[in-house]
Amino acid sequence: MSTARTALETEEHQALRAAVAALGKRYGRDYMTTVIREGKHTDELWAEAAKLGYLGVNLPEEYGGGGGGMAELSIVLEELGAAGSPLLMMIVSPAICGTVIARFGTEEQKRTWLPGLGDGSLTMAFGITEPDAGSNSHRITTTARRDGDDWVLTGRKVFVSGVDIADATLIVGRTEDARSGKLKPCLFIVPREAPGFGRNQIDMELHAPEKQFELVLDDVRLPANALVGDEDAGLLQLFAGLNPERIMTAAFGIGMGRFALSRAVEYARTRQVWKEPIGSHQAIAHPLATAHIDLELSRLMMQKAARLYDEGDDIGAGEAANMAKYAAGEACVKAVDQAVHTLGGNGLTREYGLASLITASRVARIAPVSREMILNYVSHQSLGLPKSY
Repeated sequence: MSTARTALETEEHQALRAAVAALGKRYGRDYMTTVIREGKHTDELWAEAAKLGYLGVNLPEEYGGGGGGMAELSIVLEELGAAGSPLLMMIVSPAICGTVIARFGTEEQKRTWLPGLGDGSLTMAFGITEPDAGSNSHRITTTARRDGDDWVLTGRKVFVSGVDIADATLIVGRTEDARSGKLKPCLFIVPREAPGFGRNQIDMELHAPEKQFELVLDDVRLPANALVGDEDAGLLQLFAGLNPERIMTAAFGIGMGRFALSRAVEYARTRQVWKEPIGSHQAIAHPLATAHIDLELSRLMMQKAARLYDEGDDIGAGEAANMAKYAAGEACVKAVDQAVHTLGGNGLTREYGLASLITASRVARIAPVSREMILNYVSHQSLGLPKSY
């Protein structure tokens, strides 16, 4: 299946894409389904991707990273996904947490975390969503109060990926502004074994190596250096992490959609019911062509968002990243749905590996922010319409 990328990507990007695709092909969907079935984690693929420098491709060179940005990291995740073996924790550990620490962390925090996040020896989760807040980050109730030189965190988080395998979790809490008395968001690094930091696995219908957790922070005491960056710049720092999250979620969705589409195209080329392969019939071919177009359009917006972000245009990147995540989520769901439909009954068998994607593809629509909230964002930020909430 041809993909028109060469005109827009540098030779370095094309080489990276080809190299990651080769890595993904060595593992593929069978590796992922085996890992899930056996209740394991993608340790082998994670370690090899790290060894080859792919996990830290976006992190600064002075801390052992590749010196690239979201353009490069999104290529890595997309190609692994297109091979059927996406690494969900790439969205969280190097993209969100690595980016926030690289941009706003202290020198000590950078030296402590960035080399490990880049070489895969350290992993960090990200906790923002709360039971009663959902997509409304302004309703976050996890609070951080000062106690001498320490911080004490209290609250709950839900749908936090990979806490069981993460060395720490970057938690979004709120501190009280001494002048206004209002709560303002701040980010804290919470070690996995910190006293009072409890986790409960959420029973999900979604089958993935990365498990989802509810977190309970019961007076978790942290040293002063657990605070990332400036206490008064928390909102800026938060959104500096959310834009990469959206870009990488787009890459996740595009990769999954490409994998499903490639399986369907291969099947449609060879499956013969009447005289010709079923792919010769427009009722089969046209929906697959439409899915391909939608995935390609999504990638264009993702590339735009990554470029704007890497150039330091946070505002421009915010709009593009939200649009890319929306478009990729829709394209992914439609591609998976059409792929399953193309295979008919075979699309629901374990042999072809598509049925599990029916649920998994919804992740790109729902997380990390719903498509409805993205439409709200575009309505009032891009179009200037009044806010509805």
